[in-house]
Amino acid sequence: KLCEGILNILEKDTKTSCQVACLEALRILSRDKKVLVPVTTKRNMQILMRLAKLDTVEDPLERVSEFPVIVEALKCLCNIIFNSAVAQKLSLELNLAAMLCNLLEKCKDQQFVDDIKCFDLRLLFLLSLLHTDIRSQLRQELQGVQVLTQALESSLRVRWTEEYKAAEDRDRPPLSLQDTDCAIEALKALFNVTLDSWNVHSKNESHQFRYMAAILRHCLLTTGPTEDKTEELH
Repeated sequence: KLCEGILNILEKDTKTSCQVACLEALRILSRDKKVLVPVTTKRNMQILMRLAKLDTVEDPLERVSEFPVIVEALKCLCNIIFNSAVAQKLSLELNLAAMLCNLLEKCKDQQFVDDIKCFDLRLLFLLSLLHTDIRSQLRQELQGVQVLTQALESSLRVRWTEEYKAAEDRDRPPLSLQDTDCAIEALKALFNVTLDSWNVHSKNESHQFRYMAAILRHCLLTTGPTEDKTEELH
């Protein structure tokens, strides 16, 4: 009942501070699988997707004041999808993966969106891990390899000297914690999406995998903010 009450509040137009507080409470509650059973419905998933700006294809990310709401809604969706088989099935029905790829595109060349990008990538990782149909959808329909590779390239701050050769700057500073976390989430999602990609059929796929291989090489030469984070990145 508490979760339902929170979601009823979130369905209304309330202040940003109220939305963040409600989502924080829901995120904590959503760690419990028993709590999720009665609230994992199409309506409730759509409420969270709306708050995460996943239902607006055209609207850009402009209002920085809304970013904390987007991040908390994505965190809630991560917990719910991880803990609920019903939510995983609803994700396919609601075309969640396509909406996440669209949100990721909106994050390009934007400031203050690192947390949005990170939890978007984490949710794509979870979906591609837990639902084989969504994994196939990402690979075949949504150009997931390209989208995730570009997200990885952006997080690693890759500079190119040739088509498949990244610049090597041994004096460059370590990646920030946020960039490292985004890169790690992108790598995990890429692993899932390319798991069955041992047989490359087209020139475009060949280009995409050579491009990804160059970025992965660059990744191995990159250091994170701490020794532990560097090890996790590699």
